Amino acid sequence: MDKNEYSDLLTNMGARLSAFRMKADEEMLRCNRNPSDLTLIGVSKYFPVEYAQAATELGLRDLGENRISELISKKEVLAAKGMTPNWHLIGTLQTNKVKLAIDQTALIHSVDSSRLLEEISLRSEKANISTSVLLQLNISGEDTKHGFSKDGIEEIVHFASGLPGISLCGLMTMAPIVPCEYTPRKVFEELREVFERTARFAAQPEIWKVLSMGMSNDYIDAIRSGATHIRVGTLIFGQRTP
Repeated sequence: MDKNEYSDLLTNMGARLSAFRMKADEEMLRCNRNPSDLTLIGVSKYFPVEYAQAATELGLRDLGENRISELISKKEVLAAKGMTPNWHLIGTLQTNKVKLAIDQTALIHSVDSSRLLEEISLRSEKANISTSVLLQLNISGEDTKHGFSKDGIEEIVHFASGLPGISLCGLMTMAPIVPCEYTPRKVFEELREVFERTARFAAQPEIWKVLSMGMSNDYIDAIRSGATHIRVGTLIFGQRTP
């Protein structure tokens, strides 16, 4: 990407980011919430690294990637330029890739099994660090989605809270893309209810604060349902090219 193309990228992304922040801030205020309590994660997955760089230059402090390999690659490029945003892993993490993820992320949003929790714990303890994670819930029960069932989640929270090397910060979910009985608002409100109900099982209540839910097409419902972190791609970065 040459200088003119990058300049155009900055201009266009800056306009989108400014417009999005204004709308999100207005919605937070409408809900009697402080806009500063909402963390905006720019989902830079599948975009060239220049997009992540531009977002960071424009003041976006949190970036999300689906694949740990892509996260590490972009993180290294930006770090070489003195840029250190908070990197969030929001996609499925396979147990055999945990060794790559350790000490690379600010937060892993997509922990979807007890086996994965144990592997993160093992690798973190060996590295003498604590890894911040969220439990991914499949609220709507879709076969195509990963995540724990809301039934019995208390036991999973208790289990995760007892593992060394794990800092359990909250919950994550995704709303159905195809319309069904579970509207985004219903999914998000149920996640908040589970979050509040299971708080007493968290070993570190002072960090049990994260509700990661809402994307470009449903972030307003997420904000209204109490989201603390929203994961937004298209409205900031534009349409992805196949």
